[in-house]
Formats: sequence, structure tokens, C-alpha cells
Amino acid sequence: MSHIYPITEIYGSSSESIDDAIRQAVAAANESVRNLEWFEVTEIRGHVADGDVAHFQVGLKLGFRLDRS
Repeated sequence: MSHIYPITEIYGSSSESIDDAIRQAVAAANESVRNLEWFEVTEIRGHVADGDVAHFQVGLKLGFRLDRS
């Protein structure tokens, strides 16, 4: 049986790191999206406050497998 993967896009942020922003976004999505199987980083940007990096912001495409009978 072949698999079908819809794609959704989300954005995560973290004051710690890009890795943390990705992990937080995936963990949050996993709470409401079933069969989450992969991600692709589409954007990396950040927020600067007082001349320093305040937040890392990451755009992600998420692929999840459809339930099929």
C-alpha cells in the first residue's frame, strides 16, 4: 500500500536556538496532528531586540500520513 502525505506549514520560535524552535514546533504539532512523519525547514529568521538576538523563528513544512482503510 502506498502512503499519501498532506503538508501543513507552521512556525516555531525560541529564545534559545534554531534547534529548540524546531523541536518545540514539532512537539506542539504532534499533540494535534496524527501520523506526523517528517519536517522540512523552509525559513530561518529572527527577532532582534536591543542589538541582540531575542528569538529564533523557524518555518516548517510538516508531512503527515493519511489514515486509509
